[in-house]
Amino acid sequence: MIGAVATTLAGCGPAPWEGGGASTPSPTASAVPTPVPNDLSTGSTQRQLTAGPVTATIDYWSTLSMDRWTPEAVKPVSISLITTVQPADGQKVYLQRASMTAVPSSPTGALEPLSPQVDASTVSPGYLVLDPYSYSQTFNVGPVPADATSVTLQFSYDFLVQTTPTSSEYAKQTASDTLTIALTD
Repeated sequence: MIGAVATTLAGCGPAPWEGGGASTPSPTASAVPTPVPNDLSTGSTQRQLTAGPVTATIDYWSTLSMDRWTPEAVKPVSISLITTVQPADGQKVYLQRASMTAVPSSPTGALEPLSPQVDASTVSPGYLVLDPYSYSQTFNVGPVPADATSVTLQFSYDFLVQTTPTSSEYAKQTASDTLTIALTD
């Protein structure tokens, strides 16, 4: 009976911790894609930009849910902007021009930018954007190449600030901002 047990145990091979016997398969390495940042991952974001004496508070959001931001979709991005000025001694702040350029990117780098979209004021000296007055606009990011994994939105805002509360002379200030938004398949 002892011989039968020894034969049975001998057929089992060495214990794994003894280092002999069959090799343990090692996990194979696979390329993990680099995560793409998404400034609108929660659906919206707020930024504060400073241009000289002007501080602009800008809310960005999209009415298209992030899981529908595909390369072929038309992707709306809305903005709401309001400013303050320091020192606040009665002069006004006007938005003369707002623009957005969309630059798609693939894993190999930036692709050809889309045509810039511009909202230039149709009134002189511009749209009043000094608190409590605000500016709202929606820009649409058009279809991008199928291999794009993200799109970077480059915003530029041109402000005119009255030099004094009663002046018809203005100082121009420009603020810029960038949002990167991931695309889905």
